[in-house]
Amino acid sequence: MEASHDVVWTGDWQQDPGDEEILAYAHREKRVLITQDKDFGELAIVRGNPHCGIIRLSGYAGREQGKICAFILQAYEKDIAECAIITVNKNRIRIRPA
Repeated sequence: MEASHDVVWTGDWQQDPGDEEILAYAHREKRVLITQDKDFGELAIVRGNPHCGIIRLSGYAGREQGKICAFILQAYEKDIAECAIITVNKNRIRIRPA
């Protein structure tokens, strides 16, 4: 499966600004945040931080992540456009609407 997406990888940043700033950056830039970290969901749900959608991958090796991300971005395009939080693991996909 091929996909063309504009990606910003925070691992390229000179220093880690912390989860709140990463989520704020993604929101300012109108980007979907893709992560393995549960903390971003907590920031969005519990604290009410604004976001443009979050996809959390759980239990996938690095080599699997690109393929599963491409699938989720295509299959759940409408949910993502509506700023859903999507949690993906090998047993299920859970969608929390905005």
